[in-house]
Amino acid sequence: MKPSGNASASPNWYTCDIDRKILKGHFARDDMHALVHLGVWFALLGVTGYLGFLSWGTWWAVPAFLAYGTLYAGAEARAHELGHGTPFRTAWLNTVFYHITSFIALREAYYCKWRHSVHHTHTIATEHDPEIQVKRPADLVKIGLDFFYIIGGWQELKKITLHALGIMTSGVKAFVPQSEWRNMVWSSRAYLAVMALVILFAIWSGSFLPLMYVALPRFYGGWFHQLCGLTQHAGLAEEAEDHRLNTRTVYMDPVSQFLYFNMNYHLEHHLYPMVPFHALPRLHARLKDQLPPAYDGFIDVYAEILPALWRQSRDPSYFVDRTAVVAKLQAA
Repeated sequence: MKPSGNASASPNWYTCDIDRKILKGHFARDDMHALVHLGVWFALLGVTGYLGFLSWGTWWAVPAFLAYGTLYAGAEARAHELGHGTPFRTAWLNTVFYHITSFIALREAYYCKWRHSVHHTHTIATEHDPEIQVKRPADLVKIGLDFFYIIGGWQELKKITLHALGIMTSGVKAFVPQSEWRNMVWSSRAYLAVMALVILFAIWSGSFLPLMYVALPRFYGGWFHQLCGLTQHAGLAEEAEDHRLNTRTVYMDPVSQFLYFNMNYHLEHHLYPMVPFHALPRLHARLKDQLPPAYDGFIDVYAEILPALWRQSRDPSYFVDRTAVVAKLQAA
């Protein structure tokens, strides 16, 4: 299972001016960074989940499960990076944690790995990129509903169900090698089997509580991942072979950056997708003079995104044009 994951697959993609030896140092992988991070993340899931259990039936369950669900939905950022194979140096650790986090995120592992490879190769190319989060004209209702993963989650569950039944969707035929179809089908069946067991356990126990721990948290806790995810590309240029025109980096507070697995350095990630999550802040510091200024937090970035999406919902031709910013960088 080796999609390229390479944003520079086209020779026309912009790359920064950085010494190859210095860049190579940012590609270095180790197991410790990811083990510590994922260990803390799983521990927080355990603590908040236990608090939810203790408080079930009281109003204290609301903040407990909101915290649990927000952490749970953060599996999507982790599955994304593990799909690149970069967090761990040890390959089998990447594989194991990739499949675990993919199930938690409701992102079938084989299908999503190949789909994401296409996203990196053809970022925001409307005829090719299968992961364009906001298509024009912007559907504001869909964007709002996906703060609870209602549209995106239903689409993923539908694909998982069809693939489990052996029905190959158009995406599978377009970008998943046929040699991977069998693995994808059995992986999809495993997802459905686990979810079915949880539902049966809830019925047997006569309690809704089990459902609060598996699958459902990806929906009720999805608000924060959507808040972060929209900052990546929403409102920016389509059909541009320059990630400085279609991808953002946003400074975030340490808690948000932890929850989002350093994917707020998204421009750097698209420029060099094989750089591990823990090295992205260092890479940003090295390259920031060659890139558009990073946004200073959520308020700053959403001051651009919200008006852009509002205009795109009425005028599909509108986008945030960073051409002048990039031209100024190149002239410097």
